[in-house]
Amino acid sequence: MPSTRRSDTPSRDDWNHHWTSFAASAARNPAQAYRQALVFESLGLRDAARPVRLIDLGSGAGTFAGEVLRVRPDAEVLGLDASASGVDLARRTVPGATFLQRDFTKPMAIEARHLGWATHAVCSEVLEHLDDPVAVLNNVRPLLAPGCRLVVTVPAGPMSAFDEHIGHRRHFSARLLEETLLAAGLRVIDVRGAGFPFFNAYRLAVVARGKKLIDDAAEGGEKTHLPLSARGAIRVFSWLFKLNANSGKLGWQLVAVGVVDQTGSS
Repeated sequence: MPSTRRSDTPSRDDWNHHWTSFAASAARNPAQAYRQALVFESLGLRDAARPVRLIDLGSGAGTFAGEVLRVRPDAEVLGLDASASGVDLARRTVPGATFLQRDFTKPMAIEARHLGWATHAVCSEVLEHLDDPVAVLNNVRPLLAPGCRLVVTVPAGPMSAFDEHIGHRRHFSARLLEETLLAAGLRVIDVRGAGFPFFNAYRLAVVARGKKLIDDAAEGGEKTHLPLSARGAIRVFSWLFKLNANSGKLGWQLVAVGVVDQTGSS
């Protein structure tokens, strides 16, 4: 950011501020529920054999971890997030999971009990925030057991003012996402674009809203009741998202599945 930035303006990477300001609005976001369903489908958690040990990379407020435990109460869930406010919120919201504050953009000290621990992993809406996504995936590889199934979601399509505000470096193409996972030593078994046409339409509405959405989202976190127009939009898109194509080339919600080979190499 320029040196002239006001001292009271949070940086794009200040996730302590972002989770404090936007967690409640994110929970209402129909795109989050749609994305979560895609991740569940790709992980195969409902039918996975025991044990299920899942790592949520960038666990935020713990929403996904809570849903995992609702569907698979026998699962062990470990959430990692760089944000202290996100980890604190997740611990209060989902006491059945373990949440640790870790900056996995750097090499981490990993407890012996978590080396090769995870049978499943999710990295949802994280890589677009990173300067070096491949390095980050390499940093977390020691946590993943041979055969671990990793599901990654990232945005495609145009970037909005809100995206820039919360630190998006890039939006991906399917090819770039596949190349990123391959460079991190993962065997890629699926890359697809989900959400055409209504997720794309939702994203265009977000782009059109511009910087006003930043204030809308912050205010939405403070209000018990959203404005009627916002509640109406949530209902409409929640219904329309049921009609999305969940695979193909045109959707702007990218989903990839990578596997750690039994040998530990690609």
